[in-house]
Amino acid sequence: MITFITGNQNKLREAQEILGNINSHEYDLAEIQEVDARKVIEAKILEAQKRGLSNFIVEDTSLYLDGLNGLPGPLIKWFLDKLGNEGLFGLIGEKSSRATAKTIIGYYDEQGNVTYHEGVVEGEIVPPTGDTNFGWDPIFKPNGHEKTFAEMSSEEKNEVSMRRMALEELKKHLHEQGK
Repeated sequence: MITFITGNQNKLREAQEILGNINSHEYDLAEIQEVDARKVIEAKILEAQKRGLSNFIVEDTSLYLDGLNGLPGPLIKWFLDKLGNEGLFGLIGEKSSRATAKTIIGYYDEQGNVTYHEGVVEGEIVPPTGDTNFGWDPIFKPNGHEKTFAEMSSEEKNEVSMRRMALEELKKHLHEQGK
């Protein structure tokens, strides 16, 4: 059984809805400060390896704002912590509101192999709308939709989310590996 190393119950719930029955461990893996999300994932995998873990996934979800030349990217957690959704929206001002949401999942199997699985959703940053305790969902509206992630039901969001795309790619990989 695969273990999802996360303390975020929202991410775990989404993963369970897509992958089915997976374990979860809430290890406090250090998250390096880096603008390259792949390097963030690699560092998380190395730290989990040091703890003797295998057959696990780690995840990083980034938000790239065109109006800020791609920032905050993987640093979104800290931007959100300091500014909140109102502050993030306010940073855009008159700049482009286009944004890219990206999830990268790193899977470390029993043999020590690492694979990466990615999902990307294009959208725009809008004034905070909808109730959620899930990060920047109130300000991200995917292209072709009238609702922010926060306004969508769990089922609606899973239909279009970058995490779903990455998890579906992982699910396909596991199937191909006979797992």
